[in-house]
Parts: sequence; structure tokens; C-alpha cells
Amino acid sequence: MENKDESGNSPDRRARKRSRKKFLHYFPKGFRDPKYKSWERNYKLDAHQAFQEQLNKVEFKRLLANGKFSEIATRAIRIETKTNLLFSFEKMALRDAVKSPAGAKKFATGLYNYIYGEGTLKNRFEKFTEAIASLPRKQTRVLTWPLQTVFGFLAKPEEHFFLKPRVTREAAKKYGYDFKYQSRPNWETYKDVLGFAKQVRKDNADLRPNDFIDLQSFIWVMGSDEYPD
Repeated sequence: MENKDESGNSPDRRARKRSRKKFLHYFPKGFRDPKYKSWERNYKLDAHQAFQEQLNKVEFKRLLANGKFSEIATRAIRIETKTNLLFSFEKMALRDAVKSPAGAKKFATGLYNYIYGEGTLKNRFEKFTEAIASLPRKQTRVLTWPLQTVFGFLAKPEEHFFLKPRVTREAAKKYGYDFKYQSRPNWETYKDVLGFAKQVRKDNADLRPNDFIDLQSFIWVMGSDEYPD
């Protein structure tokens, strides 16, 4: 039986109420708060719009058909560079990995299949993990959670979540969500973080989150040192 306090709330429910209170402390109008949009949403949305202008399905497919693998990689990297989502060492690792024609081709074809390919999300995710893992490595490893998830998130934030491990794990702890994390990108962890985000959506449905940009931002506020408790 679930333990409850005198008010009838379970420990998880209390944790979720505290998390919501913290988010609204910083952004009183929730996801419609002008400060929220300025600090958290707008730059991610701008990057998403840039991705859909420069690497939408039709354009991406055209570039692939013409063997423009390096151009695809350059565009993707340039779009991400306008955000603060990846660490500098991750940006450098990816640039190094796609310098060779073979690396650029692996990245470009893998990314297209992940975002626009057929099959289940599980299948597309796992194939993209294989593609990232096979990229040339110079110094820093390329297969990290942020590199695995950032481009799907920017391309289709209605489907893909961006996972920052430390912050997400801290947020899950504060939220009372049992996040089953493994350091190497894998489907079970990704499925679980999608479940975490969907739980946040359900618990805060009245705030009307738009997509995973809003849900990732909520989780970021929970777990990041940028937002003290």
C-alpha cells in the first residue's frame, strides 16, 4: 500500500507538487510566460524551425540522392551550434567524426533514417545508435546521450526528447520518478525518459505544454544548477 501523509498525498505526489511550484516560481505564467519563452523555449524553437527549413524531409532526401553527405553534416552542426545544448567537447567530437567522407555518409544516412525513416521509433533509435557508435573517433567519444538525442529533438520535438544525463537524473530524483538510466545510449533508457516526460505532461496538463521542448525545459529547470531550489 502506498504511504500517504496527513493530507492524503503520497511522497511522489508531494515531490511533483514541489517541482511544479519551483517551475512556476521562475515562470509564473508557465509555458506561456514571456521569460520562459525568452530563457528556454525560443532558441530551441528557432533551431527546430531552421532544421525544418534546411533539412526537411524533401531537402534532406535530395541532398542524400546527390551524395551531399558533408553538406548535410555541416548544416546539422551549424543549426545545433546556435543552441547551448551540447558541450564544447561533444561539438568537437562530432566535427572530427564527420570530417572524412565515410564519417559524413554514416552520420547523414543514419540521421535521415532516424528522423524520417520507416519503422518503429525503437528500431530507428537503435539503428542511429549503431551509426553514431561507428563514427570515427579522434579523442572524445562520439556516442553520448546528448549527441544521440539532440538532432531528433531539433528536427521533430513532437516525437523526440533531448537527454542531458546529469540534469535529467537529478530532476527525476526530485520528481519522485524512478528513472532507469544507463550511461551508454540504449532504447530502454530512452523509452523511460520519454515516460518521464509524458508523466510531467500528464501532471501539468493544465499548463498546456506544447511538445518535448516544453517538457525538456521543465525537467531542465528541475535538475539544473541554473535554477536553484
